[in-house]
Amino acid sequence: MRSGRQYEDSIGERATGWEFAWLDGRHVGSEPTWSYPHLARTLIRRAIGLLDLDTGSGELLAELCPLPPHTVAVESWTRNVAVARERLTPYGVPVLTELPGGENEFDVVLSRHGRLPAADIARLLRRGGRVLSQQVGSDDLTAINQALGAPPAYPRRWNADVAAGTLGEAGLQVTDVREEKPVITFRDIGAVVRQLRDLPWQIRDFSPQRYADELSRLDSFIRLHGGFTVTAHRFLVEAVRP
Repeated sequence: MRSGRQYEDSIGERATGWEFAWLDGRHVGSEPTWSYPHLARTLIRRAIGLLDLDTGSGELLAELCPLPPHTVAVESWTRNVAVARERLTPYGVPVLTELPGGENEFDVVLSRHGRLPAADIARLLRRGGRVLSQQVGSDDLTAINQALGAPPAYPRRWNADVAAGTLGEAGLQVTDVREEKPVITFRDIGAVVRQLRDLPWQIRDFSPQRYADELSRLDSFIRLHGGFTVTAHRFLVEAVRP
């Protein structure tokens, strides 16, 4: 049985940015059948202007190099801004904390697990420009909230149909819609706690102390059964400005 000290150590870990290498071996799950990086690379191949919304710590955008000559990243979460700037400055990519204010500026807008402000995207895209977004749906990891007795992470319904409708209302023509619910298994309670700390919108009042009893019960379940399996919710939409 795990000692109290080991349990405290396992729930005390923290991360920087959006890098999740710490989950290797502790978090087992399937990715969606599509490859967002592959789809993004295909779109930016001939682009001159690229906007990456909610770039996080910039690791995915850096992986897409070579980037279009006019590439801009946006990141509003304070703890990620400095990390993103350090990573992307060598590539000549400015990291803004707010959306650009212009019009008809970009050939491609990307948003992976970030915002999807349809009206602003329509404003910023040139005619013929495309937006590609992979989103986290409102059914994502709901079993964690249920296991800890926490309220749902998403108060409103958010799925592929809703996102596609929002883009259409902004005057964009939706060209691709995909939606899947892969399973994820957490191998230890520390991985669950780390997930909730790094993605604080899942349980907005989360702290290990506040949910100590529930975490202890879930820890016992994981040790007994070898893991805690939940369902993720991912969808992808692509649209063009006619």
